Amino acid sequence: MKVTAIISDELVNNVKTYTGSSTITEAITIALKDWVDIYNIKELNKKIKKNPIEIKNGRKIREENRNLC
Repeated sequence: MKVTAIISDELVNNVKTYTGSSTITEAITIALKDWVDIYNIKELNKKIKKNPIEIKNGRKIREENRNLC
């Protein structure tokens, strides 16, 4: 898809630098994929917080993690 967007040169250059990309297209594609991944992780964390995963013995993972510290 072709898109026209007004994005500051500084932001584009930072994204190119951080992603190690040689083109603007590659840099923006990587940045958008990373953003979507982070968003999905946050949403999954919200779901897990509401309904924690349980280990076979019935103890919740958070309880297990606390016991390891």
